[in-house]
Amino acid sequence: MVTMDALHDEGAESFREFVANRSSALLKTAVLLSGGDRHAGEDLLQNALIKVAGKWNRVEDPEAYVRQVLYRQQVGRWRLKWPRREVSYGEVPDGAAAEGGTSSAELRVVVREALGRLTPRQRAVLVLRYFEDLPEADVARLLGISVGTVRSTTHRSLAKLRGLVPELSGLGPADAEQPPSRDYAPVEVRP
Repeated sequence: MVTMDALHDEGAESFREFVANRSSALLKTAVLLSGGDRHAGEDLLQNALIKVAGKWNRVEDPEAYVRQVLYRQQVGRWRLKWPRREVSYGEVPDGAAAEGGTSSAELRVVVREALGRLTPRQRAVLVLRYFEDLPEADVARLLGISVGTVRSTTHRSLAKLRGLVPELSGLGPADAEQPPSRDYAPVEVRP
């Protein structure tokens, strides 16, 4: 539980209100960042809230600050030298339903499992780009990496997801058909 010793009475009350009002949305992001593992997501969010509680009275934009702490904690996890835990399967699981294709519930489960097989860095980039809908420059700033790294990680992560979940290939445009990024405007070339 987050301790309130560092907060004054008014700060403690506003912190409690923030946690009560925004914790479910923040938990969704934390679970996605953790590869679909709810318990790891809860731990990630709890640690972020503990860090924010001590600085609560100085925080101008609480939601943005908590999200930044979440992302940076996740980045810290994949920068650690610990060996990554991977799940091995004896056989490739069947991805599609027998006749009617894959239901949306089955697809969510398959996508969640596929997200769990990505590296923490790949998950963080995809969550920020597509769940949080942030431009590449903001993702790069939040994760402390270059815009080029965001682009290449996004490309490789989506390719890996499409390989793990073939049902995703039909949901969006192919790589060659994707519109240009909204992060930059085309430059006119003069002869």
